Amino acid sequence: MMKQHTETQTVEVQSEQQHPISMYLKVWLLLFVLSACSYMVDYFQFQGVLRWTLILAFMFLKAGLIIMVFMHLTWERMAVKLLLFLPPIAILIFIVLMSKEADYVFINRILSFFNP
Repeated sequence: MMKQHTETQTVEVQSEQQHPISMYLKVWLLLFVLSACSYMVDYFQFQGVLRWTLILAFMFLKAGLIIMVFMHLTWERMAVKLLLFLPPIAILIFIVLMSKEADYVFINRILSFFNP
């Protein structure tokens, strides 16, 4: 009886690891569409903040799809996801805070140096 229970568990674990090919094809098609949209940004000659916002948005969407599906992060535990995503998010937050502080210091220096 103990042997049957162990075999049942291994069959269940093995069946969970197989993913349908259709899912990978759909993600591949979505990556193709996102890449086409990214190229359209250049084709329509968007300029300035709109251009960089669109390019970065498409880049992050494509990177997220690749990480979640092809690197199998979708099926990982939440602890692994937090281990991978929290440090880059914290670094981005610190970069934004340092940028704001640098702007503040720059403006104060200009005001104090050029105003007698």
